[in-house]
Amino acid sequence: MIKLIDAQFVTTAVELKGLPTGHAAEVAFVGRSNVGKSSMINALTGRKKLVRVSNTPGRTRTLNFFDVELERDGVRHKVRLADLPGYGFAKASKTERAQWEKMITTYLENRHRLEVVVSIIDAEVGPTPEDHVTLDYLQQKGRRILVVATKIDRIPKARRKPRLQALSQELSLPREAVMAFSSTDKLGVDEVWDALLGVIGSATRV
Repeated sequence: MIKLIDAQFVTTAVELKGLPTGHAAEVAFVGRSNVGKSSMINALTGRKKLVRVSNTPGRTRTLNFFDVELERDGVRHKVRLADLPGYGFAKASKTERAQWEKMITTYLENRHRLEVVVSIIDAEVGPTPEDHVTLDYLQQKGRRILVVATKIDRIPKARRKPRLQALSQELSLPREAVMAFSSTDKLGVDEVWDALLGVIGSATRV
């Protein structure tokens, strides 16, 4: 059972020298614009407005960091979440896109406290070409990845397991490697935290 204790905004950064210091293990969230990334972080932290949710795809244009303290089985953990700009739909110039790409890749390749990257896929839409490129990139860089299929509430309950199976096959991953999530119905919150802490729990204890 997961008990959320506290969650707070830390800082915003656009380059390495602006990244927050400290020794909290980090989890980064990546996904295309409008995939429900901000809503997912809010659901995981138990806060409705910790991360601003916009109706305009591509609104997040910086690296945003949040510290979360939680308890599982009597043990407290502190995790830092990194919200990365979405890709795919943002209305931006080629110059802006190039700047975002450099910012994101520099972070993903150099951040030594980054323990896991949560790659968010739309359960209804399925993985886009940009999702495939991102997953391939993360695998090439040796990053640990957790794939989460958001907006699962939009799929009828009887079709959810077959849908997750199809997604895992399309991504060439084991079925259990793709987790279901819904920020609307709060489905998958404990399961995602359990998966994350199962990988990095010892690095997050306080």
